[in-house]
Amino acid sequence: MTEINLLEKYPRTKRDVMSRAAEKTEEDRIIARKFEKEFFDGDRKYGYGGFSYNPKYWTEVVRDIIAYYHLTKDSTLLDIGCAKGFMLFDFKQALPELIVKGIDISAYAIEHAKEEIKPFVSVGNAENLHVFKDKEFDLIISINTLHNLPLEKCKLALQQIERIGRHSFITVDAWRTEEEKKRMLSWNLTAKVLMHVDDWKKLFDEIGYKGDYYWFIP
Repeated sequence: MTEINLLEKYPRTKRDVMSRAAEKTEEDRIIARKFEKEFFDGDRKYGYGGFSYNPKYWTEVVRDIIAYYHLTKDSTLLDIGCAKGFMLFDFKQALPELIVKGIDISAYAIEHAKEEIKPFVSVGNAENLHVFKDKEFDLIISINTLHNLPLEKCKLALQQIERIGRHSFITVDAWRTEEEKKRMLSWNLTAKVLMHVDDWKKLFDEIGYKGDYYWFIP
């Protein structure tokens, strides 16, 4: 289990956290947590405000992940929370014979997935991974997804990831300081599990998650 920032090369935009906090309502959160059109391609207050492919986001990140986990054309990869499959597309661009699969709770996202990646993605839920065999995947990736589950279901998802993956890398919402906590609580739109990094590490130990991890901190 290693804390490692494999998203170091993901471009970060300047976030006006407090402005977002002042604008959003509980109704906005309810709409966002449906993860439908409004979340991906609706008004910015519900989520992305338009979710389209741009190679600048994942291309370099994917190369680093391939190198770190020594992925080859014979490797198998599962992306939990794959959305429209943009990261999976870049994996296939970098390593065309890589065996990929993606699941996402959003039927809208899967329906509007990048055409080249549609054969590899389907609607699925991180808390319901029993359909996969033990150690079926060489690598499981879940970026900013597991924290959207209630705590007990988040624990189940982590245990299942440990079961079905030889290696795994996840990122979750977290904070290290009171200032970061304030920013996170102001920024959060969909997450149901928000914790200090030390509390996340305790949870990992508690449920036996031994994969790699890092934090999303706005």
